[in-house]
Amino acid sequence: MREDKTKIGQTVYETMCKMFDEKGYPYERHDKDHIIICGVQGDDMPIDILFSVYDDRQIVVLSSQLPFNAPGDKQEDMALAVAYVNNDLIDGSFNFNYRDGSITFCLTESFVDSILGKDLFHYMLIAAANTIDKYNDKFLMISKGLISFEQFVEGEE
Repeated sequence: MREDKTKIGQTVYETMCKMFDEKGYPYERHDKDHIIICGVQGDDMPIDILFSVYDDRQIVVLSSQLPFNAPGDKQEDMALAVAYVNNDLIDGSFNFNYRDGSITFCLTESFVDSILGKDLFHYMLIAAANTIDKYNDKFLMISKGLISFEQFVEGEE
Protein backbone atom coordinates (compact mmCIF):
# COMPACT_ATOMS: atom_id res chain seq x y z
CA MET A 1 0.00 0.00 0.00
CA ARG A 2 2.82 2.44 0.91
CA GLU A 3 4.55 1.64 -2.39
CA ASP A 4 1.34 2.47 -4.28
CA LYS A 5 1.04 5.82 -2.49
CA THR A 6 4.67 6.63 -3.29
CA LYS A 7 4.09 5.80 -6.96
CA ILE A 8 0.96 7.96 -7.09
CA GLY A 9 2.79 10.80 -5.32
CA GLN A 10 5.60 10.58 -7.87
CA THR A 11 3.05 10.85 -10.70
CA VAL A 12 1.46 13.90 -9.08
CA TYR A 13 4.89 15.51 -8.62
CA GLU A 14 5.87 14.82 -12.25
CA THR A 15 2.57 16.29 -13.47
CA MET A 16 3.27 19.42 -11.47
CA CYS A 17 6.76 19.69 -12.98
CA LYS A 18 5.28 19.31 -16.48
CA MET A 19 2.97 22.25 -15.82
CA PHE A 20 5.93 24.45 -14.85
CA ASP A 21 7.91 23.26 -17.88
CA GLU A 22 5.05 23.80 -20.34
CA LYS A 23 4.26 27.28 -18.98
CA GLY A 24 7.95 28.20 -19.00
CA TYR A 25 7.86 29.19 -15.33
CA PRO A 26 11.19 29.06 -13.51
CA TYR A 27 11.28 26.68 -10.55
CA GLU A 28 13.54 24.48 -8.46
CA ARG A 29 12.92 20.73 -8.33
CA HIS A 30 13.68 18.74 -5.23
CA ASP A 31 12.92 15.27 -6.56
CA LYS A 32 13.83 13.29 -3.45
CA ASP A 33 11.37 15.23 -1.29
CA HIS A 34 8.74 15.94 -4.00
CA ILE A 35 9.07 19.68 -3.44
CA ILE A 36 8.94 22.53 -5.94
CA ILE A 37 10.07 26.04 -5.07
CA CYS A 38 9.08 28.95 -7.27
CA GLY A 39 8.41 32.63 -7.08
CA VAL A 40 6.25 35.25 -8.71
CA GLN A 41 6.48 39.02 -8.65
CA GLY A 42 3.46 40.66 -7.10
CA ASP A 43 2.50 44.30 -7.53
CA ASP A 44 4.30 45.26 -4.33
CA MET A 45 6.76 42.52 -3.41
CA PRO A 46 8.04 39.13 -4.56
CA ILE A 47 6.07 36.04 -3.53
CA ASP A 48 7.91 32.81 -2.73
CA ILE A 49 5.84 29.66 -3.16
CA LEU A 50 6.51 26.09 -2.08
CA PHE A 51 4.60 23.07 -3.45
CA SER A 52 4.97 19.89 -1.37
CA VAL A 53 3.59 16.46 -2.29
CA TYR A 54 2.92 14.26 0.74
CA ASP A 55 2.69 10.71 -0.57
CA ASP A 56 1.44 9.05 2.62
CA ARG A 57 -1.29 11.61 3.22
CA GLN A 58 -2.01 11.89 -0.52
CA ILE A 59 -2.13 15.64 -0.48
CA VAL A 60 -0.46 18.57 -2.24
CA VAL A 61 0.22 21.63 -0.10
CA LEU A 62 1.06 25.04 -1.52
CA SER A 63 2.51 27.35 1.10
CA SER A 64 3.94 30.84 1.02
CA GLN A 65 5.37 32.65 4.02
CA LEU A 66 5.10 36.41 3.80
CA PRO A 67 8.51 38.14 4.01
CA PHE A 68 7.82 39.98 7.27
CA ASN A 69 6.58 39.32 10.79
CA ALA A 70 4.21 41.36 12.91
CA PRO A 71 5.93 42.68 16.03
CA GLY A 72 4.38 41.96 19.43
CA ASP A 73 2.47 45.22 19.70
CA LYS A 74 0.83 44.66 16.27
CA GLN A 75 -0.02 40.99 16.65
CA GLU A 76 -3.56 41.49 17.90
CA ASP A 77 -4.45 43.70 14.93
CA MET A 78 -2.75 41.22 12.60
CA ALA A 79 -4.60 38.23 14.04
CA LEU A 80 -7.90 40.09 13.63
CA ALA A 81 -7.05 41.11 10.05
CA VAL A 82 -6.07 37.55 9.07
CA ALA A 83 -9.31 36.19 10.57
CA TYR A 84 -11.28 38.90 8.76
CA VAL A 85 -9.72 38.01 5.41
CA ASN A 86 -10.07 34.24 5.91
CA ASN A 87 -13.80 34.65 6.54
CA ASP A 88 -14.29 35.65 2.89
CA LEU A 89 -11.72 33.45 1.14
CA ILE A 90 -13.17 30.65 -0.94
CA ASP A 91 -9.97 28.69 -1.49
CA GLY A 92 -6.91 28.75 0.74
CA SER A 93 -6.27 30.57 3.97
CA PHE A 94 -3.75 32.73 5.76
CA ASN A 95 -2.30 31.28 8.95
CA PHE A 96 -1.03 33.66 11.60
CA ASN A 97 1.56 32.35 14.06
CA TYR A 98 1.07 34.28 17.27
CA ARG A 99 4.43 33.07 18.66
CA ASP A 100 6.59 34.81 16.08
CA GLY A 101 4.18 37.04 14.15
CA SER A 102 4.65 35.21 10.84
CA ILE A 103 1.91 34.80 8.24
CA THR A 104 1.73 31.90 5.80
CA PHE A 105 -0.77 31.37 3.00
CA CYS A 106 -1.75 27.72 2.43
CA LEU A 107 -3.79 25.97 -0.23
CA THR A 108 -4.24 22.19 -0.32
CA GLU A 109 -5.56 19.56 -2.72
CA SER A 110 -6.06 15.88 -2.01
CA PHE A 111 -5.31 13.20 -4.58
CA VAL A 112 -7.05 10.32 -2.77
CA ASP A 113 -8.66 8.23 -5.54
CA SER A 114 -8.07 11.17 -7.88
CA ILE A 115 -5.96 12.28 -10.78
CA LEU A 116 -4.76 15.86 -10.51
CA GLY A 117 -4.02 17.60 -13.78
CA LYS A 118 -1.66 20.36 -14.83
CA ASP A 119 -4.51 22.87 -14.99
CA LEU A 120 -5.24 22.36 -11.30
CA PHE A 121 -1.63 23.10 -10.35
CA HIS A 122 -1.71 26.20 -12.54
CA TYR A 123 -4.93 27.28 -10.82
CA MET A 124 -3.32 26.75 -7.39
CA LEU A 125 -0.33 28.90 -8.38
CA ILE A 126 -2.41 31.73 -9.87
CA ALA A 127 -5.06 31.70 -7.12
CA ALA A 128 -2.41 31.78 -4.41
CA ALA A 129 -0.38 34.53 -6.09
CA ASN A 130 -3.47 36.71 -6.61
CA THR A 131 -4.72 36.22 -3.05
CA ILE A 132 -1.33 36.88 -1.49
CA ASP A 133 -0.73 39.92 -3.70
CA LYS A 134 -4.12 41.36 -2.74
CA TYR A 135 -3.36 41.27 1.00
CA ASN A 136 0.40 41.22 1.59
CA ASP A 137 0.81 45.00 1.39
CA LYS A 138 -2.15 45.56 3.73
CA PHE A 139 -0.76 43.09 6.24
CA LEU A 140 2.63 44.81 5.97
CA MET A 141 1.02 48.17 6.69
CA ILE A 142 -0.57 46.73 9.83
CA SER A 143 2.75 45.22 10.94
CA LYS A 144 4.48 48.60 10.54
CA GLY A 145 1.71 50.42 12.42
CA LEU A 146 0.70 52.46 9.37
CA ILE A 147 -2.92 51.31 9.69
CA SER A 148 -4.96 49.76 12.48
CA PHE A 149 -7.31 46.80 12.20
CA GLU A 150 -10.25 49.24 12.09
CA GLN A 151 -8.67 51.16 9.21
CA PHE A 152 -7.99 47.86 7.43
CA VAL A 153 -11.67 46.88 7.71
CA GLU A 154 -12.77 50.33 6.48
CA GLY A 155 -10.57 49.88 3.42
CA GLU A 156 -12.03 46.43 2.73
CA GLU A 157 -15.65 47.63 2.95
